Amino acid sequence: MERAAWLERRYGARIEWLPFDLHPEYPPEGIFRADLDRRYGGEQWRERLYDMFAAADLPYTRKLEKVPNSRRALVVAELARAEGVYEQLHARLFDAYWARGCDIGDEEILAREATAAGMADGAGAAAASTDSEVLAAIEQSTARAHEVGAGGVPAWVVDDRLLVPGAQPHEVFDRVMEQLGHEPVE
Repeated sequence: MERAAWLERRYGARIEWLPFDLHPEYPPEGIFRADLDRRYGGEQWRERLYDMFAAADLPYTRKLEKVPNSRRALVVAELARAEGVYEQLHARLFDAYWARGCDIGDEEILAREATAAGMADGAGAAAASTDSEVLAAIEQSTARAHEVGAGGVPAWVVDDRLLVPGAQPHEVFDRVMEQLGHEPVE
């Protein structure tokens, strides 16, 4: 979230958040971190993530024992977009997951965050988080992201030409913007 606001201020960038289902294979109840540790080579892979996020001055909680399936959150976010409160919900879900360690696949948590973000019926949106039309749009957006090389979050596509993967420090974005011929506006 902070990187997007910084890019808007510094370069006048227009940010468009698109849904991306990073792990559609996760079961609806999520997956335990211990299982991921075994899959990706022990706790070292997670420590690398913590270090990467810390270097980029981004939150990454150590509280979560289980990584949620985010599909329901993606659906609710798209419903929030239709109501004009996407940015508010996106910020709340980002904080809920990355900073507070909440299970953003949980219907109660989604209802609470959706209501706090200003959705007319947050509980209804959370309950409707299996909307097949919205799920199809998320699958299409995820396929598009894979086509341009996105394999993780965050992933930034700049000028529809260059993919910047991961939680990168400001200096990386400065180099990318310079490479593409963009001057700072601030």
